[in-house]
Amino acid sequence: MLSVLCPIYNEEKYIAQFLESLLQQDFPKDDLEILLIDGMSKDKTREIVADYIAQYPFIRLIDNPDKIVPCAMNRGIEAAKGNVIMRLDAHASYQPDYFSVLVNSLNRLHADNVGTVCKTDVLNKTSKTIAIREVLGNKFGVGNSTFRTGIDHEQEVETVPFGCWPKDVFEKYGKYDVRLVRNQDIELNKRILRGGGKIYILPDTYCTYLARETWNALAKNNYGNGKWNILTVYYTKTLSSLSLRHFIPLLFVLSLIVPLLLALIWWPFALVSAASLLAYTGLLSIVSLKLAVNKKLNFLYLLATFYVLHLSYGWGSLIGIISLPFMKR
Repeated sequence: MLSVLCPIYNEEKYIAQFLESLLQQDFPKDDLEILLIDGMSKDKTREIVADYIAQYPFIRLIDNPDKIVPCAMNRGIEAAKGNVIMRLDAHASYQPDYFSVLVNSLNRLHADNVGTVCKTDVLNKTSKTIAIREVLGNKFGVGNSTFRTGIDHEQEVETVPFGCWPKDVFEKYGKYDVRLVRNQDIELNKRILRGGGKIYILPDTYCTYLARETWNALAKNNYGNGKWNILTVYYTKTLSSLSLRHFIPLLFVLSLIVPLLLALIWWPFALVSAASLLAYTGLLSIVSLKLAVNKKLNFLYLLATFYVLHLSYGWGSLIGIISLPFMKR
């Protein structure tokens, strides 16, 4: 039996499309339960979910008064009846064979976790939102993250989006770390690998993640991601909870700020900041120009999105470092 867990909160914009993609799955419904763990939504999410529960008895709603994802997942794991656990996100849609491919591959590979490529799309398509979509799927935007940039063959990886596990994985390696508001999936996967487990990414199906559609929303989300990179290391007491690519934006922001501070003592240090900014702008201008020409996109929207993505992420990491002494007190 498969138990599908989905933490949700104020998802009225996405929840119907999400549930419809689950109802189209080719996995047998008699062997399926869908648990929606809600952080006490204040919009119409619970009303929409109630309509689906009335029609489909294998859909259930669980309250999550703690609101955060790791608490939602732990509640779902405890309530799950299945011997296979899958985590999904309401901001995504899934191919009709998604469940069956992941469950069959989990058994075939004797894996501890399997996942697929997560393509990026936007709900409302404009020149600006399409530029955001392209940057979030580009290696210069998100680094060497295989589940974002794509694969052509099955391979072992450090992490996958969402996940599909045998339920006994959580008995062997532990459940979600409730201290981690973000990065809880990455940390769990790192824990599995340190314990000798195997994680695979599959090319046979995929999901489609619906990205944020404004620079403000993108910046807010990535600021939080960057900050929680630092806090994840602080709480877990190990750098191996994350990968090197998670700290590249921080290094870029530091390359701008530190020389400017040193320039207060000796002004030529400001040239280092200028050189870093010029090199970054030059590289991303070339990347943006290629994308603009090949895919007929707006060059300025692309370049601006790269800036928003990297600077907000790096700034969040810097604020995370600055906040550590206060957390210790």
